[in-house]
Order: sequence, then structure tokens, then C-alpha cells
Amino acid sequence: MPKRGYHHGNLRQALVEAALQLIEAKGPTGFTLSEAAKQAGVTPAAVYRHFEGREDLIAEASRQGYIMFADLMQHAYDKYQPSALAAFEATGRAYLAFARKHPGHYIAMFESGISVNRTPELADAAARARQILERAAADLSQHIPAEKRPPASMFSAHVLAMSHGVVELYARNSPGAASPFPPEDLLESGIGIYLRGLGLIGPDS
Repeated sequence: MPKRGYHHGNLRQALVEAALQLIEAKGPTGFTLSEAAKQAGVTPAAVYRHFEGREDLIAEASRQGYIMFADLMQHAYDKYQPSALAAFEATGRAYLAFARKHPGHYIAMFESGISVNRTPELADAAARARQILERAAADLSQHIPAEKRPPASMFSAHVLAMSHGVVELYARNSPGAASPFPPEDLLESGIGIYLRGLGLIGPDS
């Protein structure tokens, strides 16, 4: 493969893009730095000018993923203001949309085993995404009497876990796990049941 003329940091991003392709194809532990270098069209030695090892490369892919994820969540949240309910439901749908559109980033973020605290930059990006969902939960939970109101962090964690479960089981073609319903319907109905239990939406007519 011919070597490309990378300059001014382009090689670093080319390696991230190569890693994302390999992560999607082989999983986060199924490739080597040498394979990432080959995919990017450079020598293995060139990788070490930017990353100390595979985990550092995956961490950077994860950081970039969290930035994209937070931007998508923020857009979903803002689009449906001032309705707290619509904004909250939109953030759940945004999670599913992100997992489908950016599987390499999603795997790096949630399935690689890389701690979000590996670097301050990664921790900040992950925290921003989490805070958007917590803000949406806090807005919606204001309609619950204070004595019955769950913490926004717990509220958002429940929906995040539900969203993650739908993605893992049904939205990314897990072997042998054909969805009995469209993943969007599963997520919407699950969130509906959760919100109904909190008294935030009325019973089905």
C-alpha cells in the first residue's frame, strides 16, 4: 500500500479512522497497532509517534465518539424544547441513532473496556454526554412531587441502561437475537412504561 503524505496531525486522525474500521470489523481487541498502521498506509513505527499502544488509540476513538454523541444528544434535546417530555424521549432515540450510524465509535465507547477516566479529555467528553441526559431527566422530573422524585442521575441512568440494552440485544444484529419488534418501538414502549410508572404520562387509552 503506498504511503500517504500526512502532515500537521493528519496521520493521527488517519490512525483513528483506521482503528474505527478495524474495531467495527474485528472488535476492540481483535486488531493490532500494526494492522492499524497498515490500514492507514504507514509503517508501524509511525504509530508510536502519536499513540503509546492500542488502548491509547481506542481511547482517542472513544473521546471523539463521546463528542459526537454529546452533540447529537444536545441537538435532540434542543430541538424539542420547550416540551420536557418530548426532549427527554428524543435523547433516548438519539442514543439508538448514534449506535446505528457510528458503530465503531459506539464499540470503542461502551464495549472496549477502556475507562472513561483514562484521560481527562475522555472523562470530560463522557461527562458532557451524561449531563445532557441528566438535564433532560431533571427537566421532566420537576413534574413529580419532590418527596417522590428520583435523583436525575438515577432517572437518566435507568433510561440509559434501557437504551443500551435495546442496542446491544436488538439494534446491532447480535447473533441469534432477532428483535420481536423494531428496536425503536421497543425503546419507545419501554420508556413509556417507565414514565407511566413515575406518573409522568397517563395510561394508554
